Order: sequence, then structure tokens, then C-alpha cells
Amino acid sequence: MRRTIFTAEHELFRGTARTYYLRECAPYAEQWERDGQVSREAWAAAGKAGLIGWQFPEEYGGQGLWDFRYNAIMAEEMHATSSVGIGLGLQNDVIPPYLMHLTTPGQKARWLPGVISGETICALALSEPGAGSDLKNIRTTARREGDTWVIDGSKTFITNGILADLVIVACKTDPDAGHKGISLIVVERGTEGFERGRKLDKVGMKAQDTAELFFHGVRVPAGNLIGQEGRGFYHMMGNLPTERLAIAVAALASAERAFELALEYAKTRTAFGRPIGEFQANRFALADIKAQLNVAWVYLDGCIMALVEGELTADEAAAAKYWTTETGWQVIDRCMQLFGGYGYVNEYEIARIWRDSRVQRVFGGTSEIMQEIIGRSLGL
Repeated sequence: MRRTIFTAEHELFRGTARTYYLRECAPYAEQWERDGQVSREAWAAAGKAGLIGWQFPEEYGGQGLWDFRYNAIMAEEMHATSSVGIGLGLQNDVIPPYLMHLTTPGQKARWLPGVISGETICALALSEPGAGSDLKNIRTTARREGDTWVIDGSKTFITNGILADLVIVACKTDPDAGHKGISLIVVERGTEGFERGRKLDKVGMKAQDTAELFFHGVRVPAGNLIGQEGRGFYHMMGNLPTERLAIAVAALASAERAFELALEYAKTRTAFGRPIGEFQANRFALADIKAQLNVAWVYLDGCIMALVEGELTADEAAAAKYWTTETGWQVIDRCMQLFGGYGYVNEYEIARIWRDSRVQRVFGGTSEIMQEIIGRSLGL
């Protein structure tokens, strides 16, 4: 359906994004899946094209465009070109608020140029083996010793964990203060005691490296603290609506791609002497999917504009993530069914989309957590 939230400038950006994905990512998607990670060359190409950190000020190499519509375009084009794998979503959707709003001028000058160029790949280390959605129960600690922080603990499910050069680590700086004792500290590649664990063998998203991280007496300068000491939990909660909306966009974009593939297959695949799309059951299924996608895009575009205007609430973002990831999974599963046995063969793109989409109902807060947030907003 026709969408009205994008300007001519946004569409020019879309063209740049599509060209980048088609040239630098799509041809290597299968190789990256085998390798379990993408190439650093693709990151550098994204930086050169202006597709990383456009939100940041021009003095650091950015473009000063703090507008989530650009983020949405990046996610949409990644899925439209079958370029899933490169962790630009984390770098552009999740990391910028931390590095823009919680850092000092000195920290910005130190870190932002590399982040924007694609030379410095970022990760956000929150989840632990015993703490996922319940972040106040993290056990990684950081104690102050003079002019340094000493970090001990472990993290898991960390996107970009293997490639990351700069990791924002959630630590307990006051273990007795509960969620009021959490702080955010940056650990950089090569710091003694900072180790990468297993590259996790996931069901889907195989090209996006996800790893365990370990911190054994890691010493970093006191100046690597970002935000306020003891306010890390609140910093993280304040950034979650943007992260969840980004997941919602990716979920719907992947469902849209699945629908395009299923529609083309229904027109070209024959059974009993005619295209399978001519059978009423399949035609009605595709019609139902099209209606669901149209309705979902309207709500999602409304949320995108609310975020752009600074009015998106936590429960609206939760509702967007909940609805699009659940609906997207149903759509993709139904599209896969139309392919019959071929849908279960990995060489078909629909199989990869099906594998990759399952986790969208889990990361960024599970669907059940989203329901809890929505329920609380109702006064329940």
C-alpha cells in the first residue's frame, strides 16, 4: 500500500541503501552464513556510503540526521534485498542513543569517528546466563580501584560479540543497590582479561555473529564510564522503545519479503495443470496476508512518526513489537506452507526467512514481556 511518511530525501537514502545491500551484502549472504559472521569490508563499505551513524554531528563524521525514518529504511531494504546478516541494526538503532546522549565530548571525539566509518564495530553486553529480560539481576560487577574500573563476569547472546571493537557492558557497581547499582562501562578490543567465548550456533540469523563474552579482572580507565554511575538501568530502559520499534520494522519487513516470494511462487508453480495461486485456499490465504500487512504498516508508520516527534510511549513500542513479531511469524509460516516441501529446503530464501524470524518474538523482550508492559499501561 502507499505509505506517506517518507520524503524525497528519504527516498534518495533508500536508493543508496539498496545499492549498498545489493552490491556489498546480497552476493555474500550464503558465504557469511557458512562463516557465521560477515566481513569487516562490508562494514567499511557501509561507513563509506554514509549508512552508519548518520545521527551523529558532522564534526565526528555523521550527518546530523536524528530521524528514525532512516533507520526504518535501512531495515526495510536489508530484508527486501535478502541481505540479512550484517549487524547494522544494532550499530544504527540501539547504540547511537548511548554514545550520543551518555558520553562526554572527549568520549565522543575518541569513539564516534571510528563507529561512523565502520572501522569500530559496537556491541551492547546486557544479557547474562541468568539474566535476560530481568536486567536488574545481572551479576557482572565493576569495582573502582583508583582511576580504573575492574570488571568481572560474563555475558551471553551478544550480537556482534566476535567482531566488536567497542562493547558497552552493564555492570553492578553497587551490588547491594539492586537496579540502582547498575552502571554502563565501555570495554575495548584488546583489553587484558576481556575474552570472547563461543560463537553461538543459533537456529537462524547464522551470518550475524552472536557470542559469549567473559571479563576476568578487566581493567579500564574510570573515564570509560558512560552516563551516570548507578543510573545504567534507567539509561537502558529509556532506550528500549527505540530498540523495540526497530525490531518491529524488521519483523514486518521480513514478512513483506516472505509474502513477495510466496506470491511469485503461487503464480509460477503449477499443480494439477494450473498455478497454485488459482486454488481458492491459496488465493484466500494470500489475500488475508496482504490485508494483515497493510494494517500492520499503518500502525507501525504511526509509531515511527510518534518516535520522530518524540511522543512514542513505552507501551506503544511494546505493542508494535508484540503485534508485528507475532503477526510476522504467522505470515512467514503461512508463506512457507505455500512452498510445500521446497519451503523446507535451505537453498530457498523462504526457509532462511522462516529460521531467522523466530527469534524476533524473543530478543528485545519476549512477547510475554510485551504483553506485561501493555497490561500495566491499562492499570492492571
